[in-house]
Amino acid sequence: MIDDFSRDVRCAVRTLRRAPLFTATAVVSLALGIGANTLVFSVVNALVLKPLPALRANRT
Repeated sequence: MIDDFSRDVRCAVRTLRRAPLFTATAVVSLALGIGANTLVFSVVNALVLKPLPALRANRT
């Protein structure tokens, strides 16, 4: 199983080396997608998930 995985990785690396433009496009697309996902999560986390600060919130 590990031999199959290592063969697959070597084949993938060789294929990506043959097509540098495709590789660069894929890497940039992944970077933009991960960055956008992180940005959206940070905004949702800050605005929705964390409670808003209130003065004397423990006092009723």
